[in-house]
Amino acid sequence: MKTPDNLSNLVKQFCQILPKDSVLAKKEQLSVYECDALTAYRQIPRIALLPETQEQIKAIIKICKKLQLPVVVRGAGTSLSGGALPHAKGVLLNTAKLNRILEIDPENRTATVEPGVTNVAISEAVKPLGLYYAPDPSSQIACTIGGNIAENSGGIHCLKYGLTVHNILALKILTIDGEIIDLGGKHFDSPGFDLLALMNGSEGMLGVVLQATVRLLPEPDGRKVLLAAFDRIQDAGNAVAAIISSGIIPAGLEMMDSFTVMATEKYCSLGYPKDAAAILICELDGFEEDIQSQVLQTQKILDSHHATEIRLAKNKDEEEKFWKGRKSAFPALGNLSPDYYCMDGTIPRKHLANVLEEINFLSKKYGMSVANVFHAGDGNLHPLILYDANRAGELETAEQLGSEILQLCVKMGGSITGEHGVGVEKLDQMCVQFNSAELQTFHSIKSAFDEYQLLNPGKAIPTLHRCAEFGAMHVHGGEMPHADLPRF
Repeated sequence: MKTPDNLSNLVKQFCQILPKDSVLAKKEQLSVYECDALTAYRQIPRIALLPETQEQIKAIIKICKKLQLPVVVRGAGTSLSGGALPHAKGVLLNTAKLNRILEIDPENRTATVEPGVTNVAISEAVKPLGLYYAPDPSSQIACTIGGNIAENSGGIHCLKYGLTVHNILALKILTIDGEIIDLGGKHFDSPGFDLLALMNGSEGMLGVVLQATVRLLPEPDGRKVLLAAFDRIQDAGNAVAAIISSGIIPAGLEMMDSFTVMATEKYCSLGYPKDAAAILICELDGFEEDIQSQVLQTQKILDSHHATEIRLAKNKDEEEKFWKGRKSAFPALGNLSPDYYCMDGTIPRKHLANVLEEINFLSKKYGMSVANVFHAGDGNLHPLILYDANRAGELETAEQLGSEILQLCVKMGGSITGEHGVGVEKLDQMCVQFNSAELQTFHSIKSAFDEYQLLNPGKAIPTLHRCAEFGAMHVHGGEMPHADLPRF
Protein backbone atom coordinates (compact mmCIF):
# COMPACT_ATOMS: atom_id res chain seq x y z
CA MET A 1 0.00 0.00 0.00
CA LYS A 2 1.24 3.46 -0.82
CA THR A 3 2.54 5.71 1.93
CA PRO A 4 0.37 8.83 2.50
CA ASP A 5 1.65 11.42 0.07
CA ASN A 6 0.16 14.73 1.16
CA LEU A 7 2.45 17.69 0.53
CA SER A 8 3.76 18.06 4.07
CA ASN A 9 4.62 14.37 4.20
CA LEU A 10 6.36 14.60 0.83
CA VAL A 11 8.43 17.54 2.03
CA LYS A 12 9.47 15.57 5.11
CA GLN A 13 10.46 12.53 3.06
CA PHE A 14 12.47 14.50 0.52
CA CYS A 15 14.15 16.57 3.26
CA GLN A 16 15.61 13.30 4.55
CA ILE A 17 17.43 13.03 1.21
CA LEU A 18 18.14 16.66 0.29
CA PRO A 19 19.06 19.85 2.14
CA LYS A 20 15.96 21.79 3.15
CA ASP A 21 16.67 24.59 0.67
CA SER A 22 16.70 22.04 -2.18
CA VAL A 23 13.09 21.01 -1.53
CA LEU A 24 10.73 23.64 -2.94
CA ALA A 25 7.04 23.49 -2.09
CA LYS A 26 5.85 27.10 -1.80
CA LYS A 27 4.01 28.64 -4.74
CA GLU A 28 6.44 31.54 -5.04
CA GLN A 29 9.33 29.04 -5.22
CA LEU A 30 7.59 26.83 -7.77
CA SER A 31 6.39 29.56 -10.13
CA VAL A 32 9.82 29.80 -11.80
CA TYR A 33 9.34 26.23 -13.01
CA GLU A 34 5.81 26.64 -14.40
CA CYS A 35 6.93 26.44 -18.03
CA ASP A 36 9.89 26.02 -20.32
CA ALA A 37 10.64 28.30 -23.30
CA LEU A 38 7.23 27.44 -24.77
CA THR A 39 5.46 29.88 -22.45
CA ALA A 40 1.98 29.33 -23.91
CA TYR A 41 1.58 26.29 -21.64
CA ARG A 42 2.03 26.69 -17.89
CA GLN A 43 1.62 24.44 -14.89
CA ILE A 44 2.84 24.76 -11.30
CA PRO A 45 4.44 21.48 -10.13
CA ARG A 46 3.41 19.89 -6.87
CA ILE A 47 6.97 19.99 -5.59
CA ALA A 48 10.41 20.78 -7.08
CA LEU A 49 13.66 19.09 -6.06
CA LEU A 50 17.26 20.18 -6.70
CA PRO A 51 19.57 17.20 -6.10
CA GLU A 52 23.36 17.53 -6.28
CA THR A 53 24.44 13.88 -6.57
CA GLN A 54 23.49 10.73 -8.43
CA GLU A 55 22.78 9.03 -5.09
CA GLN A 56 20.20 11.72 -4.25
CA ILE A 57 18.50 11.26 -7.62
CA LYS A 58 18.34 7.52 -7.09
CA ALA A 59 16.73 8.02 -3.66
CA ILE A 60 14.22 10.49 -5.13
CA ILE A 61 13.22 8.09 -7.89
CA LYS A 62 12.78 5.30 -5.33
CA ILE A 63 10.24 7.39 -3.41
CA CYS A 64 8.45 8.48 -6.59
CA LYS A 65 8.15 4.86 -7.75
CA LYS A 66 6.84 3.78 -4.35
CA LEU A 67 4.23 6.57 -4.24
CA GLN A 68 3.48 6.43 -7.99
CA LEU A 69 4.38 10.11 -8.35
CA PRO A 70 4.88 11.47 -11.89
CA VAL A 71 8.42 12.80 -12.47
CA VAL A 72 9.41 15.51 -14.93
CA VAL A 73 13.17 15.98 -15.28
CA ARG A 74 14.30 19.49 -16.16
CA GLY A 75 17.61 21.11 -17.02
CA ALA A 76 17.82 24.80 -17.93
CA GLY A 77 14.25 24.94 -19.25
CA THR A 78 15.21 26.14 -22.74
CA SER A 79 13.01 23.52 -24.43
CA LEU A 80 10.70 25.04 -27.05
CA SER A 81 8.08 22.28 -27.16
CA GLY A 82 6.81 22.05 -23.59
CA GLY A 83 8.99 19.02 -22.91
CA ALA A 84 9.83 20.31 -19.43
CA LEU A 85 6.27 21.36 -18.57
CA PRO A 86 5.65 20.18 -14.97
CA HIS A 87 2.96 17.73 -13.89
CA ALA A 88 0.39 19.20 -11.47
CA LYS A 89 0.48 16.12 -9.22
CA GLY A 90 4.12 15.29 -9.65
CA VAL A 91 7.74 16.05 -8.90
CA LEU A 92 9.83 18.49 -10.92
CA LEU A 93 13.36 17.07 -10.77
CA ASN A 94 15.94 19.72 -11.67
CA THR A 95 19.39 18.36 -12.55
CA ALA A 96 21.07 21.77 -12.95
CA LYS A 97 23.26 21.26 -9.85
CA LEU A 98 24.87 18.16 -11.33
CA ASN A 99 27.21 20.35 -13.36
CA ARG A 100 30.65 18.79 -13.10
CA ILE A 101 32.94 17.80 -15.95
CA LEU A 102 34.09 14.44 -14.60
CA GLU A 103 36.81 13.59 -17.10
CA ILE A 104 38.54 15.00 -20.17
CA ASP A 105 40.34 12.35 -22.22
CA PRO A 106 42.29 14.12 -25.00
CA GLU A 107 43.81 10.90 -26.30
CA ASN A 108 40.40 9.37 -26.99
CA ARG A 109 38.91 12.82 -27.68
CA THR A 110 36.09 12.44 -25.16
CA ALA A 111 34.67 14.25 -22.17
CA THR A 112 32.47 12.70 -19.49
CA VAL A 113 30.05 15.12 -17.90
CA GLU A 114 27.05 15.32 -15.59
CA PRO A 115 23.67 16.27 -17.11
CA GLY A 116 23.66 19.83 -15.75
CA VAL A 117 26.83 20.87 -17.60
CA THR A 118 26.01 23.56 -20.16
CA ASN A 119 26.66 22.85 -23.81
CA VAL A 120 29.18 25.65 -24.29
CA ALA A 121 31.06 24.79 -21.08
CA ILE A 122 32.43 21.63 -22.69
CA SER A 123 34.02 23.51 -25.60
CA GLU A 124 35.41 26.13 -23.22
CA ALA A 125 36.98 23.46 -21.01
CA VAL A 126 38.73 21.66 -23.88
CA LYS A 127 39.69 24.72 -25.95
CA PRO A 128 43.28 24.78 -24.59
CA LEU A 129 43.66 21.25 -26.01
CA GLY A 130 42.60 22.37 -29.48
CA LEU A 131 39.31 20.46 -29.19
CA TYR A 132 35.61 21.35 -29.09
CA TYR A 133 32.13 19.85 -28.82
CA ALA A 134 30.36 20.24 -32.16
CA PRO A 135 26.58 20.51 -31.46
CA ASP A 136 25.82 24.19 -30.87
CA PRO A 137 22.13 25.04 -30.38
CA SER A 138 21.36 28.75 -30.23
CA SER A 139 20.76 28.45 -26.48
CA GLN A 140 24.12 26.73 -25.92
CA ILE A 141 25.26 29.27 -23.33
CA ALA A 142 22.38 28.12 -21.08
CA CYS A 143 21.09 24.73 -22.26
CA THR A 144 22.41 21.61 -20.57
CA ILE A 145 23.68 18.32 -21.95
CA GLY A 146 20.86 16.40 -20.27
CA GLY A 147 18.33 18.54 -22.10
CA ASN A 148 20.29 18.27 -25.37
CA ILE A 149 20.06 14.49 -25.09
CA ALA A 150 16.34 14.61 -24.29
CA GLU A 151 15.55 16.66 -27.40
CA ASN A 152 18.41 15.48 -29.65
CA SER A 153 19.47 19.10 -30.14
CA GLY A 154 21.36 20.30 -33.20
CA GLY A 155 22.56 23.79 -34.01
CA ILE A 156 24.29 25.68 -36.77
CA HIS A 157 27.03 23.09 -37.30
CA CYS A 158 24.86 19.95 -37.27
CA LEU A 159 24.86 19.83 -41.10
CA LYS A 160 28.47 18.60 -41.17
CA TYR A 161 29.02 17.34 -37.64
CA GLY A 162 25.67 15.86 -36.71
CA LEU A 163 23.04 16.20 -34.01
CA THR A 164 23.49 15.26 -30.35
CA VAL A 165 22.85 11.58 -31.18
CA HIS A 166 25.94 11.57 -33.43
CA ASN A 167 28.15 13.05 -30.72
CA ILE A 168 27.19 11.02 -27.64
CA LEU A 169 29.37 7.94 -27.08
CA ALA A 170 28.07 6.69 -23.73
CA LEU A 171 25.30 7.32 -21.22
CA LYS A 172 24.57 6.33 -17.65
CA ILE A 173 20.80 6.11 -17.22
CA LEU A 174 18.61 5.61 -14.13
CA THR A 175 15.33 3.83 -14.83
CA ILE A 176 12.13 4.41 -12.90
CA ASP A 177 12.76 1.01 -11.24
CA GLY A 178 15.98 2.36 -9.75
CA GLU A 179 18.26 0.39 -12.07
CA ILE A 180 21.39 2.07 -13.43
CA ILE A 181 22.11 1.19 -17.07
CA ASP A 182 25.40 1.92 -18.83
CA LEU A 183 25.07 2.33 -22.59
CA GLY A 184 27.88 2.65 -25.14
CA GLY A 185 31.48 3.49 -24.35
CA LYS A 186 34.61 5.19 -25.70
CA HIS A 187 34.42 3.19 -28.88
CA PHE A 188 32.42 3.35 -32.08
CA ASP A 189 30.00 0.50 -31.49
CA SER A 190 28.67 -1.80 -28.79
CA PRO A 191 26.94 -5.19 -28.93
CA GLY A 192 23.17 -5.60 -28.79
CA PHE A 193 20.39 -3.20 -29.62
CA ASP A 194 21.37 0.45 -30.06
CA LEU A 195 19.68 1.74 -26.91
CA LEU A 196 22.14 4.62 -26.85
CA ALA A 197 20.48 6.10 -29.96
CA LEU A 198 17.04 5.35 -28.51
CA MET A 199 17.76 7.53 -25.48
CA ASN A 200 18.67 10.54 -27.63
CA GLY A 201 15.45 12.38 -28.35
CA SER A 202 13.42 10.29 -25.88
CA GLU A 203 12.32 13.50 -24.09
CA GLY A 204 12.89 12.19 -20.55
CA MET A 205 10.31 9.44 -21.00
CA LEU A 206 12.57 6.38 -20.67
CA GLY A 207 15.08 7.23 -17.95
CA VAL A 208 17.01 9.92 -16.10
CA VAL A 209 20.40 10.82 -17.59
CA LEU A 210 23.04 10.71 -14.85
CA GLN A 211 26.18 10.98 -16.95
CA ALA A 212 27.20 11.37 -20.60
CA THR A 213 30.40 10.80 -22.52
CA VAL A 214 30.62 13.10 -25.54
CA ARG A 215 32.77 13.04 -28.65
CA LEU A 216 35.30 15.87 -29.01
CA LEU A 217 36.62 17.09 -32.35
CA PRO A 218 39.85 18.89 -33.22
CA GLU A 219 39.47 22.51 -34.18
CA PRO A 220 39.62 22.76 -38.02
CA ASP A 221 42.81 24.08 -39.57
CA GLY A 222 40.98 26.85 -41.37
CA ARG A 223 37.59 28.45 -41.79
CA LYS A 224 35.94 30.80 -44.30
CA VAL A 225 32.51 32.41 -43.97
CA LEU A 226 30.48 33.81 -46.87
CA LEU A 227 27.33 35.90 -46.85
CA ALA A 228 25.13 36.06 -49.96
CA ALA A 229 22.06 38.21 -50.63
CA PHE A 230 19.17 37.38 -52.98
CA ASP A 231 16.24 39.31 -54.47
CA ARG A 232 14.08 36.19 -54.42
CA ILE A 233 13.79 33.76 -51.53
CA GLN A 234 13.27 30.97 -54.08
CA ASP A 235 16.76 31.63 -55.51
CA ALA A 236 18.27 31.35 -52.04
CA GLY A 237 16.48 28.05 -51.44
CA ASN A 238 17.62 26.65 -54.78
CA ALA A 239 21.19 27.77 -54.08
CA VAL A 240 21.20 25.74 -50.85
CA ALA A 241 20.21 22.57 -52.69
CA ALA A 242 22.80 23.25 -55.41
CA ILE A 243 25.67 23.69 -52.92
CA ILE A 244 24.98 20.35 -51.24
CA SER A 245 24.36 18.48 -54.49
CA SER A 246 27.73 19.73 -55.78
CA GLY A 247 29.45 17.66 -53.10
CA ILE A 248 30.31 20.54 -50.76
CA ILE A 249 29.25 19.97 -47.14
CA PRO A 250 29.52 23.29 -45.32
CA ALA A 251 30.06 23.35 -41.57
CA GLY A 252 27.01 25.59 -41.46
CA LEU A 253 24.54 26.85 -44.05
CA GLU A 254 21.85 29.16 -42.67
CA MET A 255 19.08 31.27 -44.22
CA MET A 256 17.26 34.36 -43.01
CA ASP A 257 14.37 36.03 -44.85
CA SER A 258 13.89 39.79 -45.27
CA PHE A 259 11.68 40.10 -42.18
CA THR A 260 14.37 38.50 -40.03
CA VAL A 261 17.16 40.53 -41.65
CA MET A 262 15.35 43.81 -40.92
CA ALA A 263 14.61 42.77 -37.34
CA THR A 264 18.24 41.78 -36.78
CA GLU A 265 19.55 45.02 -38.24
CA LYS A 266 17.27 46.99 -35.94
CA TYR A 267 18.45 44.91 -33.00
CA CYS A 268 22.23 44.87 -33.48
CA SER A 269 23.16 46.82 -36.67
CA LEU A 270 25.57 44.41 -38.35
CA GLY A 271 25.41 45.82 -41.86
CA TYR A 272 23.35 43.04 -43.42
CA PRO A 273 21.93 43.87 -46.90
CA LYS A 274 18.65 45.48 -45.85
CA ASP A 275 16.95 45.22 -49.24
CA ALA A 276 17.56 41.46 -49.65
CA ALA A 277 14.61 39.10 -49.81
CA ALA A 278 16.86 36.50 -48.18
CA ILE A 279 20.45 36.01 -47.11
CA LEU A 280 22.55 32.87 -46.80
CA ILE A 281 25.45 32.45 -44.41
CA CYS A 282 27.81 29.66 -45.42
CA GLU A 283 30.75 28.45 -43.33
CA LEU A 284 33.39 26.21 -44.91
CA ASP A 285 36.07 24.57 -42.78
CA GLY A 286 38.89 22.05 -43.10
CA PHE A 287 42.36 22.16 -44.63
CA GLU A 288 43.29 25.52 -46.16
CA GLU A 289 43.87 24.08 -49.66
CA ASP A 290 40.44 22.44 -49.72
CA ILE A 291 38.71 25.53 -48.38
CA GLN A 292 40.08 27.80 -51.08
CA SER A 293 38.72 25.61 -53.89
CA GLN A 294 35.38 25.21 -52.08
CA VAL A 295 35.06 28.97 -51.65
CA LEU A 296 35.53 29.51 -55.39
CA GLN A 297 33.05 26.76 -56.24
CA THR A 298 30.49 28.07 -53.74
CA GLN A 299 30.82 31.62 -55.07
CA LYS A 300 30.13 30.33 -58.61
CA ILE A 301 27.04 28.46 -57.42
CA LEU A 302 25.71 31.50 -55.55
CA ASP A 303 26.34 33.69 -58.58
CA SER A 304 24.60 31.24 -60.92
CA HIS A 305 21.54 31.37 -58.63
CA HIS A 306 21.30 35.16 -59.00
CA ALA A 307 22.93 36.29 -55.76
CA THR A 308 22.90 40.09 -55.82
CA GLU A 309 25.85 40.35 -53.44
CA ILE A 310 28.47 37.89 -52.14
CA ARG A 311 30.70 38.80 -49.21
CA LEU A 312 33.70 36.82 -47.96
CA ALA A 313 34.73 37.57 -44.36
CA LYS A 314 38.24 39.01 -44.32
CA ASN A 315 39.06 38.06 -40.72
CA LYS A 316 37.70 36.45 -37.57
CA ASP A 317 35.93 39.64 -36.49
CA GLU A 318 33.96 39.73 -39.74
CA GLU A 319 33.14 36.03 -39.42
CA GLU A 320 31.74 36.60 -35.95
CA LYS A 321 29.80 39.59 -37.24
CA PHE A 322 28.17 37.49 -39.97
CA TRP A 323 27.15 34.86 -37.42
CA LYS A 324 26.09 37.26 -34.69
CA GLY A 325 22.98 38.29 -36.59
CA ARG A 326 21.89 34.69 -37.13
CA LYS A 327 22.43 33.86 -33.47
CA SER A 328 20.59 37.03 -32.43
CA ALA A 329 17.59 36.41 -34.69
CA PHE A 330 15.24 35.08 -32.01
CA PRO A 331 15.73 37.92 -29.51
CA ALA A 332 15.64 40.40 -32.41
CA LEU A 333 12.21 39.14 -33.47
CA GLY A 334 11.08 39.05 -29.85
CA ASN A 335 11.92 42.75 -29.77
CA LEU A 336 9.26 43.39 -32.45
CA SER A 337 6.36 41.37 -31.09
CA PRO A 338 4.85 40.71 -27.65
CA ASP A 339 5.00 36.96 -28.38
CA TYR A 340 6.25 34.56 -31.01
CA TYR A 341 5.60 30.89 -31.67
CA CYS A 342 8.76 29.15 -32.87
CA MET A 343 8.07 26.19 -35.13
CA ASP A 344 10.47 23.34 -35.87
CA GLY A 345 10.00 21.10 -38.88
CA THR A 346 12.23 19.49 -41.49
CA ILE A 347 11.90 19.03 -45.24
CA PRO A 348 14.06 17.66 -48.06
CA ARG A 349 16.35 20.47 -49.25
CA LYS A 350 15.04 20.26 -52.81
CA HIS A 351 11.65 21.51 -51.60
CA LEU A 352 12.95 24.58 -49.74
CA ALA A 353 11.79 27.13 -52.31
CA ASN A 354 8.29 25.64 -52.68
CA VAL A 355 7.78 25.31 -48.92
CA LEU A 356 8.85 28.90 -48.30
CA GLU A 357 6.33 30.05 -50.90
CA GLU A 358 3.62 28.01 -49.21
CA ILE A 359 4.52 29.41 -45.78
CA ASN A 360 4.15 32.90 -47.24
CA PHE A 361 0.71 31.91 -48.55
CA LEU A 362 -0.31 30.55 -45.13
CA SER A 363 0.95 33.73 -43.45
CA LYS A 364 -1.43 35.79 -45.61
CA LYS A 365 -4.25 33.27 -45.13
CA TYR A 366 -4.12 33.63 -41.34
CA GLY A 367 -3.18 37.31 -41.32
CA MET A 368 -0.07 36.73 -39.21
CA SER A 369 3.54 37.66 -39.87
CA VAL A 370 5.93 34.73 -40.18
CA ALA A 371 9.69 35.22 -40.02
CA ASN A 372 11.85 32.46 -41.49
CA VAL A 373 15.25 31.70 -40.01
CA PHE A 374 16.57 28.19 -40.18
CA HIS A 375 19.25 25.57 -40.74
CA ALA A 376 18.87 25.57 -44.51
CA GLY A 377 21.58 23.01 -45.19
CA ASP A 378 19.72 20.16 -43.51
CA GLY A 379 16.21 21.48 -44.23
CA ASN A 380 15.42 22.24 -40.58
CA LEU A 381 12.90 25.10 -40.68
CA HIS A 382 12.26 27.50 -37.81
CA PRO A 383 9.35 29.71 -38.89
CA LEU A 384 8.53 32.22 -36.13
CA ILE A 385 4.87 33.22 -35.99
CA LEU A 386 4.43 36.66 -34.42
CA TYR A 387 1.33 37.21 -32.28
CA ASP A 388 0.00 38.92 -29.16
CA ALA A 389 -1.25 36.57 -26.43
CA ASN A 390 -3.17 39.46 -24.86
CA ARG A 391 -5.50 39.56 -27.86
CA ALA A 392 -8.29 37.02 -27.69
CA GLY A 393 -7.88 34.15 -30.12
CA GLU A 394 -4.42 35.08 -31.42
CA LEU A 395 -2.63 32.18 -29.73
CA GLU A 396 -5.16 29.72 -31.11
CA THR A 397 -4.76 31.21 -34.60
CA ALA A 398 -0.97 30.99 -34.32
CA GLU A 399 -1.25 27.34 -33.31
CA GLN A 400 -3.50 26.55 -36.26
CA LEU A 401 -1.07 28.28 -38.63
CA GLY A 402 1.81 26.36 -37.05
CA SER A 403 -0.10 23.10 -37.41
CA GLU A 404 -0.56 23.70 -41.12
CA ILE A 405 3.15 24.42 -41.54
CA LEU A 406 4.07 21.16 -39.82
CA GLN A 407 1.56 19.19 -41.87
CA LEU A 408 3.09 20.78 -44.97
CA CYS A 409 6.51 19.47 -43.86
CA VAL A 410 5.11 15.94 -43.60
CA LYS A 411 3.39 16.27 -46.98
CA MET A 412 6.73 17.21 -48.56
CA GLY A 413 8.41 14.12 -47.16
CA GLY A 414 9.80 15.74 -44.02
CA SER A 415 9.14 15.62 -40.29
CA ILE A 416 7.24 17.62 -37.66
CA THR A 417 10.43 18.19 -35.68
CA GLY A 418 14.14 18.55 -36.27
CA GLU A 419 15.61 19.38 -32.86
CA HIS A 420 12.93 20.85 -30.57
CA GLY A 421 11.13 17.60 -29.85
CA VAL A 422 7.39 16.94 -29.62
CA GLY A 423 6.64 17.72 -25.97
CA VAL A 424 3.05 18.89 -25.63
CA GLU A 425 3.27 21.22 -28.63
CA LYS A 426 3.15 18.69 -31.47
CA LEU A 427 1.02 15.85 -30.11
CA ASP A 428 -1.68 16.39 -32.73
CA GLN A 429 0.85 16.54 -35.54
CA MET A 430 2.30 13.19 -34.43
CA CYS A 431 -1.07 11.80 -35.53
CA VAL A 432 -0.38 13.15 -39.03
CA GLN A 433 3.13 11.76 -39.33
CA PHE A 434 2.61 8.27 -37.84
CA ASN A 435 -0.10 5.65 -38.24
CA SER A 436 -1.74 3.78 -35.38
CA ALA A 437 0.57 0.76 -35.59
CA GLU A 438 3.66 2.99 -35.39
CA LEU A 439 2.24 4.95 -32.45
CA GLN A 440 1.42 1.70 -30.67
CA THR A 441 5.06 0.65 -31.08
CA PHE A 442 6.14 3.90 -29.40
CA HIS A 443 3.74 3.21 -26.52
CA SER A 444 5.13 -0.33 -26.19
CA ILE A 445 8.70 0.98 -25.92
CA LYS A 446 7.59 3.49 -23.31
CA SER A 447 5.86 0.75 -21.29
CA ALA A 448 8.93 -1.50 -21.47
CA PHE A 449 10.98 1.15 -19.67
CA ASP A 450 8.23 2.78 -17.60
CA GLU A 451 5.30 0.43 -16.96
CA TYR A 452 3.33 2.89 -14.83
CA GLN A 453 3.93 5.92 -17.09
CA LEU A 454 5.61 8.00 -14.39
CA LEU A 455 8.43 9.63 -16.38
CA ASN A 456 7.28 12.79 -18.17
CA PRO A 457 3.76 11.45 -18.73
CA GLY A 458 1.53 12.90 -21.45
CA LYS A 459 4.42 14.06 -23.61
CA ALA A 460 5.66 13.19 -27.12
CA ILE A 461 3.36 10.24 -27.90
CA PRO A 462 -0.37 10.93 -28.41
CA THR A 463 -3.00 8.40 -27.44
CA LEU A 464 -4.77 6.63 -30.29
CA HIS A 465 -8.03 8.15 -29.02
CA ARG A 466 -6.55 11.63 -29.34
CA CYS A 467 -5.46 10.86 -32.90
CA ALA A 468 -8.95 9.59 -33.77
CA GLU A 469 -10.44 12.87 -32.50
CA PHE A 470 -7.86 14.99 -34.28
CA GLY A 471 -8.33 13.08 -37.53
CA ALA A 472 -12.10 13.42 -37.45
CA MET A 473 -12.04 17.13 -36.66
CA HIS A 474 -9.24 17.80 -39.15
CA VAL A 475 -11.00 15.94 -41.96
CA HIS A 476 -14.30 17.69 -41.32
CA GLY A 477 -12.73 21.11 -41.12
CA GLY A 478 -13.48 21.78 -37.45
CA GLU A 479 -11.21 23.53 -35.01
CA MET A 480 -8.11 21.55 -34.10
CA PRO A 481 -8.20 20.22 -30.53
CA HIS A 482 -5.46 21.40 -28.20
CA ALA A 483 -3.76 19.61 -25.34
CA ASP A 484 -5.84 19.52 -22.19
CA LEU A 485 -3.31 21.63 -20.32
CA PRO A 486 -3.35 25.01 -18.59
CA ARG A 487 -2.52 27.78 -21.03
CA PHE A 488 -1.50 31.40 -20.61
